[in-house]
Amino acid sequence: MVSLAARTCPLGRDHLIRLPYRLWLPAVPHRGAFSLASPDLTPHPPRRSRWSAASSSASTATNLGRLRCTEVDEHGAITTRYVSPGTAEMTTALYGLTPRDVRKLAASSLSHIRIRRSTVLLHLYHVKVLVQRDRILLFDDSASSASRAGLLRELQEGWLRQREAAAAAAAAAEAPGEEADADLFQEQQLTFEFHALEAVLNSVVSELEGELAAIRRSAECILRSLEEDVDRHTLITLLGLSNEVAQFSQQADLILDAVEGVLDRDDHVAALYLTAKAVAAEGGRAAMTEDDDLTVAERLLGSYYIAYNEIVQEAQNLASEIRNTQESASAMLDATRNKMMLLDLQLRIGTLGLASGSFFAAFYGMNINSFIGETLWGFPAVSGTSAVLAAAALAYMLGVLRKLVRVKMKGHGEGASSMLG
Repeated sequence: MVSLAARTCPLGRDHLIRLPYRLWLPAVPHRGAFSLASPDLTPHPPRRSRWSAASSSASTATNLGRLRCTEVDEHGAITTRYVSPGTAEMTTALYGLTPRDVRKLAASSLSHIRIRRSTVLLHLYHVKVLVQRDRILLFDDSASSASRAGLLRELQEGWLRQREAAAAAAAAAEAPGEEADADLFQEQQLTFEFHALEAVLNSVVSELEGELAAIRRSAECILRSLEEDVDRHTLITLLGLSNEVAQFSQQADLILDAVEGVLDRDDHVAALYLTAKAVAAEGGRAAMTEDDDLTVAERLLGSYYIAYNEIVQEAQNLASEIRNTQESASAMLDATRNKMMLLDLQLRIGTLGLASGSFFAAFYGMNINSFIGETLWGFPAVSGTSAVLAAAALAYMLGVLRKLVRVKMKGHGEGASSMLG
């Protein structure tokens, strides 16, 4: 599968469009280099001194039991705050969540999407975010530093593109004969909640693709080693990797089900238009319904639904390859073990034949008076009789072993025939 982060616009590197959702929107050319260290995008924390260490530890003790969150508003400003999921702070009109939503947010590990009156709660893989029409709240304890940095970068880049699109629309409106282009720019402008949803979904896709690539590299290395030598340690490692792939596939399937659950219901898709609902509430108009044009949300969710589905299919194919390799290796080990057991039985039967022949020869070698030892034919007769007894015992036991093996295979064949019949 071609990575979503590797898809680029044919206009060049400055027109990088990494999401399938952006493929159906024309690229807005960047006028300058983008830097995350820009003063209007990333706040610079004050320099810490030795005198602030005590206050920092005190604030850490004060914030025990509270969730550390990173808030990004519609202007790209980033702030850090603490919220308490155990109080009514999360269930107020500020966030519009229910106690059940807060409980699942704090304790549940299953991916889900909850849409409320003014908030969209997304728990996808390791990312937990609250999306509102003018800000996004990212819970830092649920996402790794790399995924959190990637999500914040996506949000800031989206805000920068939105600002450049607005500037281009204003310039097009002032130019004579460019009214159609201005209208086109206005139609292309997306509200903040959709930029936030796009950034969250893309961050989850990137994290899933990275983890799947790491698992695939480990699987290919183990499978190559199994082609050269099948040993117990490698099979145990492959078993652990199979469990890891199964867990990853389950997590990706849960994300796919969460996105599909929103797509299957038009009222849920209409509820994603948080800005439209807020404007309708302020102006006394009706909010977006399933009868309105929901193309933006449907294309956004539909493109990422395809991406998640591809990841799930790749994970399932990888799990199938690992399972087939395990079955083949187990069959080879079973066949080798059966051959070793058969060889052991053959050696035991040979030892039994030699013991049977030497039993008769022992009488000849005993230190007793015997007329056999005084004759010339005694030694050849005893040797020949011992050899005949050993050969007879060996032939009989090998025939019994061959008969047992033939009966076992015949029994399996009859069982298979009865099952097919």
